[in-house]
Amino acid sequence: MGGGGEARQCEARMIAIERGLAKTATGYIHWRAAGSGPAVMISHINQQSSALMIELLQALAPNFRAVAIDYPSHGHSDPFPGEPLIEDYARAVIGVMDVLGIQQACAMGEAVGTGVSYCLAAHWPQRIANVIAVNTPYFEKGGNDVADIVKVRPSDPSGFPLPRTLEFMREHDPEHAPAKPTQSWMDRINTAQLEIGRNRWQAVNAYEKFDLFGTMQRVKCPTLMLYGEHFVYGRHRFMLHTKCPHAEMQIIPGGNFCVTWERADDLAAHARRFLA
Repeated sequence: MGGGGEARQCEARMIAIERGLAKTATGYIHWRAAGSGPAVMISHINQQSSALMIELLQALAPNFRAVAIDYPSHGHSDPFPGEPLIEDYARAVIGVMDVLGIQQACAMGEAVGTGVSYCLAAHWPQRIANVIAVNTPYFEKGGNDVADIVKVRPSDPSGFPLPRTLEFMREHDPEHAPAKPTQSWMDRINTAQLEIGRNRWQAVNAYEKFDLFGTMQRVKCPTLMLYGEHFVYGRHRFMLHTKCPHAEMQIIPGGNFCVTWERADDLAAHARRFLA
């Protein structure tokens, strides 16, 4: 969705969205932000951007300084040379915090963003006070998780992403869509795909290589694990909880994938309670 669409979203809630570029060790990183108060750094889903976090920024804004970045190669951030690691995305978050003068924050993310959030807490514990992990994926070793994702991400002969229709998403890939996807969501998804182009597999490849278990075991700060009721990888939540047993775990009734977009108000309510 373009700038005009963002303005309409902001007007609906009467909450302004700020935008900027932060010069970091991983290049210029684009960010969106709203509100004031304790900082919440938001990390997005694979092949998306901070444009999918507008609703969440607005929902958090009355109580928090909510900041969402675009990973390197995603959205309006600089491309990443080579193949990034989850640690590189976390380093980009810290770089934005440094530029914006944020000394400490809650790390919040969905899907791949949970890996970034756990990584932040494990490697920069003095900068991360809390973690809110939304829909943590687990790729089974030797499984077809990534291959199954590739099947429903059409591309042209050169490997450049092709836009998908809302009907295609509902029919072929409902597991990676909100419970009730809309054209506004689909437009932003397609835009994010075009923005990242042939680099669109960077984040999912980084997550597949990420030491999720070892990193979760290093997280010592208060942690909230949220799952949409119908999230495809939710079946692994009890096993993952054993890697971070001090974490609180909650289910979002009726939620699926992309609850940061579809259920932003519910997530903000969980954040307010958890961070109070």
